[in-house]
Amino acid sequence: MRLTIDEYSKHFKMSKEMIHSKLRSKKLNYIIEDGTTYIIVTRNSVDEKKCDEIKKEQTATITKPLQPQQKQKTTVAMVLSLYQRENQQLKEKIVQLEAKIDKLIDDKEQMLRDEMNKIEKVYAQKDEQLKNILELINAQLQHDTKSLHTIHDVETLTVQSDQEKPQQQEIVELKEYLKTLDLKSYQKKIIKKRFLAVEGKDVRIIKQNGKLFLDFSKYDYSDLLEY
Repeated sequence: MRLTIDEYSKHFKMSKEMIHSKLRSKKLNYIIEDGTTYIIVTRNSVDEKKCDEIKKEQTATITKPLQPQQKQKTTVAMVLSLYQRENQQLKEKIVQLEAKIDKLIDDKEQMLRDEMNKIEKVYAQKDEQLKNILELINAQLQHDTKSLHTIHDVETLTVQSDQEKPQQQEIVELKEYLKTLDLKSYQKKIIKKRFLAVEGKDVRIIKQNGKLFLDFSKYDYSDLLEY
C-alpha cells in the first residue's frame, strides 16, 4: 500500500516537515512517480484496523471523481463573480477619473482665458502709451521739418545770390555745356545718364533746383565727359 505525503501526514498524525526529514534520512520507504512522492506502507508496520481505514478512504476517493470537478466549477463561478465585481469597480473609477479630467480641463481653460484677458489689457495699455508717444514724435518731426524747410529756403536764396554770376565762377549747367559740344543726341544722353548715376556720390557734381552744374574752376570732368 502506498500513500502520498498528505495522506501519510493525515493518517499517522505526523507533520510534513517530520515526514520529509524521515525521507531524507531514508527511514521511510518511498517511490516517485510522475513527480509525486509515494510512501510505501506495509501491513507489518500498521495494524489491521488502521490499514482498513486507509483502504476505505482511498476507495471512497476513487468512487467520487466528480467532487473535484464540482469544486472546480464553484471556484470558476467565484472567480468570474470576482472579475465582474472588479470590472464594475474599475468602470466606476474610470468615470470618476474622467469627471476629474473634465474639471481640470475646464479649470485650465478658465485660467487661460483669464490670462489672455490680462495680456490683452496690458497690450491695450501699451498700445495707448505707444500711440501717445508716436503722436508726440510726429508733432516734433513736423515742427522740425518746418524748421528745416525754413533753413533750406534761406540757404537756397543765399546760394542763388552767390551763383547769380556763374560765368564769373566758371560754374555751368550740364545741359547747357553739352549743347556747346559737337555731340550727337544719343551721346549727350549717355553722358547725362553717367552724371545722374553718380549724382549725390561725387562731390564734383553740384545740384541746384533739380539741375546739375559743373565747376570747372575746381574739378576735372574728363572721365565723365568721355564719349
